[in-house]
Amino acid sequence: MPSFDIVSEVDNQEIDNALNQARKELTTRFDLKDAKTEIVQEKDKIVLSADDGNHLRALREIVVGKLSKRGVDLRNVKQEEPAVSSVGHARQELKIQQGLEGDKAKEIIQAIKGQNFKVQSQLQDRQVRVTGKKRDELQTVIQFVRSRDFGVATNFKNFRD
Repeated sequence: MPSFDIVSEVDNQEIDNALNQARKELTTRFDLKDAKTEIVQEKDKIVLSADDGNHLRALREIVVGKLSKRGVDLRNVKQEEPAVSSVGHARQELKIQQGLEGDKAKEIIQAIKGQNFKVQSQLQDRQVRVTGKKRDELQTVIQFVRSRDFGVATNFKNFRD
């Protein structure tokens, strides 16, 4: 039976490239010349820190702009509230969402079932597996999911006949 997976993944290499471009731009920006700014990439988050709120805002705009230009879908980048310390040092985390969360996956499954397609959809790990008897039916499901906005970037992989 033909099947495919609906996933929500971000290319880590593109994130790394975008952060390297942002670091390079930080060295050339006149308004950030003497500012202490730092971009740290951890497993599924990016930590931005600067010596005040205005520099942090400029740093965030640079990073988000570079991520967008590199093709990283910003719906998978969750921006936490900036934390400003009493001495003025500002810090913010950008969380990178990999995989579908349970409630988003259930929302996708319910939307597919609500359209009465002749397919079965089920949650597997952090992805939704859709199986059906006909390939054409699966392609209409892909078009339907692409047309709806579920609040996360949806990608399709493992299309099998």
